[in-house]
Amino acid sequence: MKTFLLQFFTWWNSQTIGTRVFTWRKGTKVGEDEFGNVYYEGTQDSEGRTRRWVIYKGYAEASAIPAGWHGWIHHRAETPPSRENYKAHAWEKTHQPNLTGSAAAYRPKGSIAHGDNRPVVTGDYDAWTPGS
Repeated sequence: MKTFLLQFFTWWNSQTIGTRVFTWRKGTKVGEDEFGNVYYEGTQDSEGRTRRWVIYKGYAEASAIPAGWHGWIHHRAETPPSRENYKAHAWEKTHQPNLTGSAAAYRPKGSIAHGDNRPVVTGDYDAWTPGS
């Protein structure tokens, strides 16, 4: 029941009811990645290309698609990684979630959230005041 309610009321958590019905009617499972995301292929779109989509495991975060699947889902590769012996290149980074708002977020030097004192103004800057 919880899964049904989540699919009915949220769009960011895995899939909606509409996506579930569309996938059931027109989707063919192509494969699954190491994060548990499931990839589907369907009928042709208006441009004549095969429609491709992903159902995320958990929250829908597009950056969680691995490089091999990213190429397939964006029609840069015709063969999905599940049907070939795909090996990631050494220069390809693994997924790192968006850390904004967390303790591990990037805080550059001089940022209020960084905790350090800002550098002292050197005098080469005059603040603007209205009417001057």
